[in-house]
Amino acid sequence: MPQARGLRFRDWKTHCVVFGDGEVPGRLPLLCLHGGPGGTHLPLEGLGQLSEQGRRVVYYDQLGSGDSDRPDDPSLWTVETYVEQLRSVRDGLGLDEVHLFGTSWGGMLALEYAFTEPPGLKSLILNSTPTSAPRWAEEGHRLLATLPAGLDEKQAEEEFKRRYICRLDPEPEVLARARAKFGTEVYEAMWGPNEFTATGTLKDWDVIGRLGGIDVPTLITSGRHDECTPKLVEPLHEGISGSEWVLFEESAHMPYLEEPERFLEVVGGFLDRVEGLRPPPPG
Repeated sequence: MPQARGLRFRDWKTHCVVFGDGEVPGRLPLLCLHGGPGGTHLPLEGLGQLSEQGRRVVYYDQLGSGDSDRPDDPSLWTVETYVEQLRSVRDGLGLDEVHLFGTSWGGMLALEYAFTEPPGLKSLILNSTPTSAPRWAEEGHRLLATLPAGLDEKQAEEEFKRRYICRLDPEPEVLARARAKFGTEVYEAMWGPNEFTATGTLKDWDVIGRLGGIDVPTLITSGRHDECTPKLVEPLHEGISGSEWVLFEESAHMPYLEEPERFLEVVGGFLDRVEGLRPPPPG
């Protein structure tokens, strides 16, 4: 059973959930960063099955969202705050060596953290991770133009989500639980009013020119029907030397929910290879 605990970050509480009791020899923990900004770890809990490899799988809700504290201070909603909170989780749980998983905004955070060259970071797993907010917004508007004519704003958002975020019908009930804990203030301050309009503090974020500084094994995953389109993923794959890219043909933005068995197989196999327990794929 997963174990929940609270960690201190500055004057606030970080809500953490841990699957697994520790690491068997040769294994390292996997630390997972959820999307948003303002999301929650809940949709990622299926990755807890990777604890069966003999590792802890660790989640936490970022400040301002989920079951972590929600301070009323808009100046906190910056990349720097979340990099510092990530460090505090590693320190609080004694994660001296770690694999780091991030999805969407969580992948952006993982990249920003990796750029600081933290000791003990052994690999990155980046799902549906953009490298440029302006390019993301541009692709978002292109996808928006593919929707049927005559939809009002709410209908357009719902259809966009159905096509490009999660294609499962009915949607997994965990997404409703996650929405109930969403940090709207964080999302709007950092990103904007919706997925395809970047007006917040991340609106000019672009790390394409910095990707050459990533020197740990990196797995990139995304969906064929993803709002993070192949056009957006290509600079990430090309920029990180030696990175692997696996495209999930039946998925949009959440292959960990849309193709969970294959996702676990792909991520588990990558961790095996990084830890030297499985040979690299041919070619």
